[in-house]
Amino acid sequence: MSGANSPEILEAYEKIRSDKDETNWLLVSYAPTPGNKLVLSATGTGGISELAEQLDNTQVQYAYVRVEYANDAESKRIKFAFVVWIGENAKVMRKARASLEAGEVKKVLSHYSIQVEANDKGDLDEGEIVKRLRKAGGADYNGGRG
Repeated sequence: MSGANSPEILEAYEKIRSDKDETNWLLVSYAPTPGNKLVLSATGTGGISELAEQLDNTQVQYAYVRVEYANDAESKRIKFAFVVWIGENAKVMRKARASLEAGEVKKVLSHYSIQVEANDKGDLDEGEIVKRLRKAGGADYNGGRG
């Protein structure tokens, strides 16, 4: 594998999955040298909007994010999303290999409800992602409202 199963990535993944840690996203990028090795490039506690700030328009990157939302006044749901970021100015060969390499990363970051493919930071709108998570999660107690 290309580094996706490194101890740093696995540890960050477990933190995001834990209810006892505030970390709610991680970002995996390619190391500058050698160029095919995946490394943990960032983690954070600020959700999807903070994650979006870290995305590099010249890179292909993979992210895992914990999303919490309310179904109604009494309940809170926690779901996870896997993000494949393909920056507009990423190298052509890197873009071409993204789906194959994403498969390797998904073997490690394996528990998620939806996959989000993004090439513009606007693709990571939290409201839209919550709508997709609600649809993926079955019962929607808000009658389809975001």
